[in-house]
Amino acid sequence: MVHMKHFSAQWILPVTIGVCLLALFVFTRPASALTPLPTPAPKPGSIGLEATKKQPAPTQGATITTPGNGAGFSASPITVNGICPAGLLVQVLNNGVMVGSVMCANGSFTLQVSLFAGTNELSAIVYDDLDQAGPTSNIVTVNYTDTRFTAFGALVTLTSSYGRRSAAAGTPLSWPLQLSGGTGPYAFSIDWGDGSPAELKSQALSGVVTINHTYKQAGIYQVNIKVSDVNGVSAFLQVIALANGKVDGAAAAAANADNGAQAPAQTKVLWIPAAISTALLIPAFFLGRRSQIVSLRHKMMKERDAYKDA
Repeated sequence: MVHMKHFSAQWILPVTIGVCLLALFVFTRPASALTPLPTPAPKPGSIGLEATKKQPAPTQGATITTPGNGAGFSASPITVNGICPAGLLVQVLNNGVMVGSVMCANGSFTLQVSLFAGTNELSAIVYDDLDQAGPTSNIVTVNYTDTRFTAFGALVTLTSSYGRRSAAAGTPLSWPLQLSGGTGPYAFSIDWGDGSPAELKSQALSGVVTINHTYKQAGIYQVNIKVSDVNGVSAFLQVIALANGKVDGAAAAAANADNGAQAPAQTKVLWIPAAISTALLIPAFFLGRRSQIVSLRHKMMKERDAYKDA
């Protein structure tokens, strides 16, 4: 039994060091080497449930700072500025109709909106990612008069029921617009915000016009739409498009390579297990030294007993 204890003590140091090295290897492997467990396939007749965590609607709304209340304009579109909660979508309404949207960045927003002839009541509403609306902003009343429309007889207006539309990257995104006023045919110029050339589109008559685009990469894009009638009277609409999906890491790495940058290696390190393993090396060292001393002492006693017996 004594020999067995000494034999076990001799192995404390190498076993402990081996365990520590194994732990360091497992918990500091590159992220690409960590293989996730496969998702089990649903059994026939099973029912899948999906839960969505509900978040409260925004409690803070936007505030229109410019233009000032009672301002008059003779040209359209105009620029609307204001403050807002960062990260939310801001939709601007004119006489209750959505005339533009933009993402709130750094606590403020700015966008161009078209005006109606006469009185325009501007307001803004913020929306979160779940399309939950926040409080309505202050109402700013402005007046719009342009003598150019007297000769042509009609003002062109372009609106939409959607301030934000989404589709998966690589699939078509469709956007219905409401075109009214003016005289056809109409010419559209659409900047989809992804660096592609402006899309040109013609429309013979006013009414519902649907535009389509396919985004190659996921992201949030600002879409600027301009339409002009046969007399050169124009309208403008700014909205936000959302392309769902994962960011193309290979494309990002290629872009970095083109710019002379090298993508950093992705290494996942779990510091707590690594620190514990490192701390265990200290007592393991002393236990190993003690084991060696005990083993040496036992060997010397055995040799002494053998010498006496001889």
